[in-house]
Amino acid sequence: MTGNDPIGPLRIALAGPVDPAFGSSDYDLNPGSVPPEGRALRKAAVLVGLIDDPSGWQVLLTKRSSRLRHHPGQIAFPGGKLDPDDDGPEAAALREAREEVGLPSGLVDILGRLPSHETVTGFDVVPVVAQITAPFRLVAELGEVAEIFTVPLAHVTDASRFRIEGRRWRGQRRLYYTVPYGPYYIWGATARILRMLAERSAR
Repeated sequence: MTGNDPIGPLRIALAGPVDPAFGSSDYDLNPGSVPPEGRALRKAAVLVGLIDDPSGWQVLLTKRSSRLRHHPGQIAFPGGKLDPDDDGPEAAALREAREEVGLPSGLVDILGRLPSHETVTGFDVVPVVAQITAPFRLVAELGEVAEIFTVPLAHVTDASRFRIEGRRWRGQRRLYYTVPYGPYYIWGATARILRMLAERSAR
C-alpha cells in the first residue's frame, strides 16, 4: 500500500445499503428536460477499479472503439448490460471487466456500490467500486476497446477538477460534467460517476 491510503475510508463510506435517493442521472444538470413517461430502463453495471500503484492510487478506464454504434470513442469504465445469467450488478461488472480488459475476477476486492446513474440513453447503471489487488495482463477486447489506461484517483476525487460543459444533442442543448486528464476528455456518465466517487470520498 502507498502511504496515502484512501481505500480504508472509502470502504467505510461505501459500507451499508445504497440509498436510491442519492442516485444521479443525465437529467441532473438539465432541469428543463424530463425523462420520458413510462420509460423502461435497461439494467447495467460498471466496474470502478482502483489500483495501488507506486505513483499513487489509480482508476482503470477504457476508450471505446470508434467503430462502435453506441458512444464510439468515449471514455468509459469496463461494463455493460446485465445478462440473464448474471447474479446481480457485481457479477455483471466482473464479467464485463474480464471480457473488456482481461481482468481476472479473483484479483478483485469489491468495496461497495455507488448510487445508480440513469443515462439519457435509457440505462440504469450501477457503479461497483473495487480494489484490483494484483497486477494483471491487460487484454483489450477486439472491436470494443481501443485503449486501456489509468488516471490518478486524486485527480478524479478532487471536486475542483470538474467542469460543466454542454453540447447539442437531438436538437437540445444538454449540460454534463467533465473531468479532463491529459489527452483524455472524460465526460458524461463516466464523469458523473466519478463525481459521485469524489463526493463519497470527501465524507
